[in-house]
Amino acid sequence: MPYMAINLGGVALGVAIVLVFLLRWWFKEKRQWAALVPFVLSHLYGMLAALAALGSFSALGFATWATLWAANVAGYTGLVWGVGGTAPNVTRAHQLALTPGGYVIVFLFTAVLFALWKWAPRVPNGKLAAGAFSGVAVALSGTVAGVAAVPLGSSVNLLGAWFTGAFA
Repeated sequence: MPYMAINLGGVALGVAIVLVFLLRWWFKEKRQWAALVPFVLSHLYGMLAALAALGSFSALGFATWATLWAANVAGYTGLVWGVGGTAPNVTRAHQLALTPGGYVIVFLFTAVLFALWKWAPRVPNGKLAAGAFSGVAVALSGTVAGVAAVPLGSSVNLLGAWFTGAFA
Protein backbone atom coordinates (compact mmCIF):
# COMPACT_ATOMS: atom_id res chain seq x y z
CA MET A 1 0.00 0.00 0.00
CA PRO A 2 2.28 2.73 -1.24
CA TYR A 3 0.04 5.79 -1.00
CA MET A 4 -1.19 6.86 2.43
CA ALA A 5 -1.79 10.59 2.00
CA ILE A 6 -4.93 12.64 1.48
CA ASN A 7 -5.18 15.53 -0.93
CA LEU A 8 -7.42 18.55 -0.58
CA GLY A 9 -9.87 17.05 -3.07
CA GLY A 10 -10.34 13.93 -0.93
CA VAL A 11 -11.00 16.04 2.14
CA ALA A 12 -13.38 18.28 0.17
CA LEU A 13 -15.28 15.19 -0.97
CA GLY A 14 -15.54 13.92 2.63
CA VAL A 15 -16.83 17.29 3.83
CA ALA A 16 -19.26 17.47 0.89
CA ILE A 17 -20.74 14.12 1.92
CA VAL A 18 -21.19 15.40 5.48
CA LEU A 19 -22.88 18.57 4.17
CA VAL A 20 -25.20 16.58 1.90
CA PHE A 21 -26.28 14.34 4.76
CA LEU A 22 -26.79 17.33 7.06
CA LEU A 23 -29.02 18.95 4.45
CA ARG A 24 -30.90 15.69 3.96
CA TRP A 25 -31.38 15.46 7.71
CA TRP A 26 -32.58 19.07 7.87
CA PHE A 27 -35.06 18.98 4.99
CA LYS A 28 -36.06 15.36 4.37
CA GLU A 29 -35.73 13.81 7.83
CA LYS A 30 -37.26 16.84 9.56
CA ARG A 31 -34.37 17.29 12.05
CA GLN A 32 -35.05 14.06 13.92
CA TRP A 33 -31.92 13.38 15.96
CA ALA A 34 -32.30 9.61 15.69
CA ALA A 35 -31.96 9.90 11.91
CA LEU A 36 -28.43 11.30 12.30
CA VAL A 37 -27.13 8.53 14.56
CA PRO A 38 -26.21 5.91 11.90
CA PHE A 39 -24.35 8.43 9.76
CA VAL A 40 -22.48 10.04 12.67
CA LEU A 41 -21.46 6.72 14.22
CA SER A 42 -20.28 5.30 10.90
CA HIS A 43 -18.43 8.57 10.21
CA LEU A 44 -16.60 8.26 13.54
CA TYR A 45 -15.88 4.62 12.74
CA GLY A 46 -14.39 5.62 9.38
CA MET A 47 -12.15 8.14 11.11
CA LEU A 48 -11.09 5.58 13.68
CA ALA A 49 -10.44 2.96 11.00
CA ALA A 50 -8.27 5.35 8.99
CA LEU A 51 -6.31 6.54 12.00
CA ALA A 52 -5.89 3.05 13.45
CA ALA A 53 -5.38 0.75 10.49
CA LEU A 54 -4.15 2.76 7.50
CA GLY A 55 -0.78 1.46 6.49
CA SER A 56 -1.11 -1.83 8.33
CA PHE A 57 -1.13 -5.03 6.33
CA SER A 58 -4.61 -6.14 7.30
CA ALA A 59 -8.07 -6.36 5.76
CA LEU A 60 -9.11 -3.14 7.48
CA GLY A 61 -5.85 -1.48 6.42
CA PHE A 62 -6.50 -2.42 2.80
CA ALA A 63 -10.14 -1.24 3.00
CA THR A 64 -9.11 2.14 4.40
CA TRP A 65 -6.34 2.46 1.81
CA ALA A 66 -8.78 1.70 -1.03
CA THR A 67 -11.30 4.18 0.38
CA LEU A 68 -8.62 6.85 0.74
CA TRP A 69 -7.45 6.22 -2.82
CA ALA A 70 -11.03 6.52 -4.14
CA ALA A 71 -11.61 9.74 -2.18
CA ASN A 72 -8.36 11.20 -3.50
CA VAL A 73 -9.12 10.34 -7.12
CA ALA A 74 -12.73 11.54 -7.01
CA GLY A 75 -11.88 14.68 -5.05
CA TYR A 76 -8.90 15.52 -7.25
CA THR A 77 -11.07 15.08 -10.33
CA GLY A 78 -13.75 17.33 -8.88
CA LEU A 79 -11.36 20.07 -7.81
CA VAL A 80 -8.91 20.06 -10.71
CA TRP A 81 -11.02 18.97 -13.67
CA GLY A 82 -14.41 20.02 -12.31
CA VAL A 83 -13.82 23.56 -11.07
CA GLY A 84 -10.23 24.30 -12.17
CA GLY A 85 -8.61 24.35 -8.72
CA THR A 86 -5.68 22.49 -7.22
CA ALA A 87 -5.52 19.59 -4.80
CA PRO A 88 -2.36 19.76 -2.67
CA ASN A 89 -1.45 17.15 -0.09
CA VAL A 90 -2.97 17.97 3.34
CA THR A 91 -1.96 14.86 5.28
CA ARG A 92 -0.92 15.26 8.88
CA ALA A 93 -1.78 12.06 10.71
CA HIS A 94 0.01 8.82 11.28
CA GLN A 95 -1.31 5.58 12.64
CA LEU A 96 -2.82 5.79 16.14
CA ALA A 97 -1.02 4.09 18.97
CA LEU A 98 -3.63 1.66 20.21
CA THR A 99 -3.26 -0.86 22.99
CA PRO A 100 -4.10 -4.52 22.31
CA GLY A 101 -7.48 -3.87 23.95
CA GLY A 102 -7.96 -0.85 21.70
CA TYR A 103 -7.53 -3.05 18.65
CA VAL A 104 -10.14 -5.42 20.11
CA ILE A 105 -12.58 -2.51 20.26
CA VAL A 106 -11.83 -1.57 16.62
CA PHE A 107 -12.47 -5.22 15.70
CA LEU A 108 -15.77 -5.21 17.63
CA PHE A 109 -16.87 -1.91 16.04
CA THR A 110 -16.09 -3.41 12.63
CA ALA A 111 -18.25 -6.44 13.42
CA VAL A 112 -21.09 -4.18 14.61
CA LEU A 113 -20.91 -2.05 11.45
CA PHE A 114 -21.11 -5.15 9.25
CA ALA A 115 -23.99 -6.55 11.33
CA LEU A 116 -25.91 -3.27 11.01
CA TRP A 117 -25.22 -3.27 7.28
CA LYS A 118 -26.47 -6.81 6.87
CA TRP A 119 -29.38 -7.16 9.30
CA ALA A 120 -30.70 -3.76 10.42
CA PRO A 121 -33.58 -3.10 8.03
CA ARG A 122 -34.39 0.35 9.42
CA VAL A 123 -30.80 1.61 9.08
CA PRO A 124 -30.14 2.68 5.48
CA ASN A 125 -26.97 1.06 4.17
CA GLY A 126 -26.22 4.22 2.21
CA LYS A 127 -25.91 6.18 5.45
CA LEU A 128 -23.50 3.64 6.88
CA ALA A 129 -21.39 3.54 3.72
CA ALA A 130 -21.35 7.30 3.21
CA GLY A 131 -20.54 7.93 6.86
CA ALA A 132 -17.62 5.51 6.89
CA PHE A 133 -16.35 6.81 3.53
CA SER A 134 -16.50 10.44 4.64
CA GLY A 135 -14.84 9.55 7.93
CA VAL A 136 -11.89 7.96 6.15
CA ALA A 137 -11.70 10.89 3.73
CA VAL A 138 -11.41 13.57 6.40
CA ALA A 139 -9.53 11.62 9.08
CA LEU A 140 -6.00 12.30 7.85
CA SER A 141 -6.35 16.01 7.11
CA GLY A 142 -4.24 18.31 9.22
CA THR A 143 -7.00 19.83 11.32
CA VAL A 144 -9.26 16.83 11.75
CA ALA A 145 -6.45 14.40 12.55
CA GLY A 146 -5.09 16.62 15.27
CA VAL A 147 -8.48 17.14 16.88
CA ALA A 148 -9.98 13.67 16.41
CA ALA A 149 -7.03 11.36 17.01
CA VAL A 150 -6.65 12.03 20.72
CA PRO A 151 -10.28 11.54 21.82
CA LEU A 152 -10.87 8.63 19.43
CA GLY A 153 -7.67 6.85 20.40
CA SER A 154 -8.08 7.52 24.09
CA SER A 155 -11.71 6.39 24.12
CA VAL A 156 -10.96 3.19 22.25
CA ASN A 157 -7.97 2.43 24.47
CA LEU A 158 -10.10 3.05 27.58
CA LEU A 159 -12.83 0.72 26.31
CA GLY A 160 -10.11 -1.78 25.42
CA ALA A 161 -8.64 -1.61 28.93
CA TRP A 162 -12.10 -2.31 30.34
CA PHE A 163 -12.60 -5.20 27.89
CA THR A 164 -9.19 -6.68 28.67
CA GLY A 165 -9.80 -6.37 32.42
CA ALA A 166 -13.22 -7.98 32.14
CA PHE A 167 -12.29 -10.89 29.90
CA ALA A 168 -8.56 -11.51 30.30
